[in-house]
Amino acid sequence: MILRSIELQNFRNYENLSLTFSEGTNIFYGDNAQGKTNLLEAVYMSGTTKSHRGNRDRDMIRFGQDEAHIRTNVEKSGHEEQIDIHLRKTKSKGIAVNHFPIKKASDLFGILNLIFFSPEDLNIIKDGPAERRRFMDQELCQLDKIYLSDLKNYNKALDQRNQLLKDVIKNKDLLQTLDIWDNQLCQYGSRIIRQRKEFVNELNEIVHEIHLNLTQSKEDLLVKYEPSSGADDFEMQLFNARERDLHLLQTTVGPHRDDMSIQSNKIDMRKYGSQGQQRTSALSLKLSEIQLVEKTIHEKPVLLLDDVLSELDEKRQNDLLSSISGIQTLITCTGLDDFVKNRFEIDRLFHVTQGSIEDSKLA
Repeated sequence: MILRSIELQNFRNYENLSLTFSEGTNIFYGDNAQGKTNLLEAVYMSGTTKSHRGNRDRDMIRFGQDEAHIRTNVEKSGHEEQIDIHLRKTKSKGIAVNHFPIKKASDLFGILNLIFFSPEDLNIIKDGPAERRRFMDQELCQLDKIYLSDLKNYNKALDQRNQLLKDVIKNKDLLQTLDIWDNQLCQYGSRIIRQRKEFVNELNEIVHEIHLNLTQSKEDLLVKYEPSSGADDFEMQLFNARERDLHLLQTTVGPHRDDMSIQSNKIDMRKYGSQGQQRTSALSLKLSEIQLVEKTIHEKPVLLLDDVLSELDEKRQNDLLSSISGIQTLITCTGLDDFVKNRFEIDRLFHVTQGSIEDSKLA
């Protein structure tokens, strides 16, 4: 899988941009707030239809404009694929693959697989459960079309059930409709729980070896899935929690309450890990993602590194850079010292200034 090129029109601070990429390492350097992350955001949208920042479509349209366009060309299994995304302030986004409009985000599934690594990902260990659920969902939604659909339907049913719990206060007759949403939550939620459990099991097969290498065999990393409810007894747990849910006006059991624990030498990194240990564990998880995607789709994903090196010490920089050889990578940074110091091979170098990107000559 190779990202060949991208064209942007009125996206963020880019008025017009046309760019081709190397199959190897592409470095984008420049001062802060010049547009480096915006470029990676456009690439990420091309593969997922969403911003990694969680922004609304209208927020990504250049100031003073009503619409924006992203066109991406990808080579996958020897075939060229073109992805077009049309962002509009007053309408939902339009998406086309090879000039044919698609109606669902899932129709984009599998064309461009991406691993996005930002400084925020280094906090996955110490941050709250929502970040660790997001870690599971991001990968599973790219790897499993059914999971993507189940998660979307589960969240819709969850929103409806939570609204009903509030409406029951004014209209007790609505209580009898609660079973409808409970059935939907159980239908989709049970499959989500099983898929997350399988994902963590597969992750452990990979992360164990990676973490041993990163710590010179001093630490053994284990990821444990901590579901709010089991897949087989979800229906019973949901029923048993009904009185509590009616009191709290929200659904208190289900995949939306899941978590993961990350243990190093049987020590919970969330509670007792040093900052260095937490960051090494986070790095191991992200590197495991790359191998897991490759194992699943039998192709290497495209790796997006957004100013991550500045947050790592020299050893972890070396560990990361040595792990991404042979993978098409887009890296943003403010300077090139880290790459020179680590004698890292750069295939294409770009200078980013105020929404403009120019080729820089390699020394």
